[in-house]
Amino acid sequence: MIDILVYLFENYLPDACPEPAVLAKKLSAAGFGNDDITAALSWLDGLAGEDSGRCSSPLVEGAVRIYNDEELERLPAACRGFITFLEQHDAVDAPLRETIIERALALPDAEVSLDRLKVIVLAVIWRYRHEVDALILEELLVEDSDDEELGVDEEFTRVLFN
Repeated sequence: MIDILVYLFENYLPDACPEPAVLAKKLSAAGFGNDDITAALSWLDGLAGEDSGRCSSPLVEGAVRIYNDEELERLPAACRGFITFLEQHDAVDAPLRETIIERALALPDAEVSLDRLKVIVLAVIWRYRHEVDALILEELLVEDSDDEELGVDEEFTRVLFN
């Protein structure tokens, strides 16, 4: 599913994605499997549902984020630390942080790797057209583990921020 998200970011602007039925056909023609397509479209639908305000609960700027048991289990310390890093460097605000966490937990993975979290952060930034400092973007594009199939490349960067 992550490879489909990267494909979409490389090939479509956030407002120019086709309707889900058309998109499913295009993804199938591009060689993606039906199960992966269904999972990716469902994940994107959850991201699209966040349009109005991105977070329904009141958030206090500067407040410390306390992770619940499921979040602690599924988001390892490296992921939680990276989210904190993004927030401390003003790359994301509290509502965007909550959207990132919610979308990470929407993955079927028992534990979300840091590389997958970075793709999720890029997806959320792409969706909301949130501006990010070049150094933070570089950090997002660095692979930290063996998830080489993610394939986030220069073309993705160009599409995302141009």
